[in-house]
Amino acid sequence: MRRLRTAVVAALAVSALITAPAMAVAQEDHVVPAPDFVKSMPAPARVEGVRAAAELNIQYQIQETGYWCGPAATRIAISAKNGNPPSQQQLANELPTSTNGTDWIGQVTRVLNNHIGGGWYETKEMPNDPPTQAQRDLLWRDIVLDVDKGYAIVANIVAPANNHPPGYPNYTIYHYFTIIGYNSDNMTVKIADPANFGGNQIYWLTFNQLATLIPPKGYSA
Repeated sequence: MRRLRTAVVAALAVSALITAPAMAVAQEDHVVPAPDFVKSMPAPARVEGVRAAAELNIQYQIQETGYWCGPAATRIAISAKNGNPPSQQQLANELPTSTNGTDWIGQVTRVLNNHIGGGWYETKEMPNDPPTQAQRDLLWRDIVLDVDKGYAIVANIVAPANNHPPGYPNYTIYHYFTIIGYNSDNMTVKIADPANFGGNQIYWLTFNQLATLIPPKGYSA
């Protein structure tokens, strides 16, 4: 399945957003407003024994082609544990990624484990849309436990026009991005997004919005 539709690739090229690796611009104090239908969702179960908030140091890169969001998001995740991560080209070969994108989150899980070691990562599927409370509880638990231990999470998302992260074009986007932080005080998550839509590279989403973006795909945690 194509991760970013052809029109998005064209838009990226026209606006010069497909570039060489770039420094991330973080929107530290702003949480992206969630759609109204997301706001009413209950919070996930809290996780005991972890910090109230945590963020990872990563090496951010914009995806180098319109269909390399998988390799770029994987590279960002690897960089949280490895200061010398592989190139996007190498990861695209290993996943493997084609002009149609990276087919399945399980490919990302395999590559993460190959480069980080220890077999930490598992593939977590979220087939229900909207996700069940049990799936949302597990997602939050995975985020806080992984980030607390220094592991970033790669999520495969499907973002319809009525439920977008910042700057996304006004239609359904198939994509990969990386979760690199959390704040349990306001139930938000920090995203490193290799698409750089509208210049939005690193930003905060509410957890509830993230939970609605992943189905029917999955994540590596």
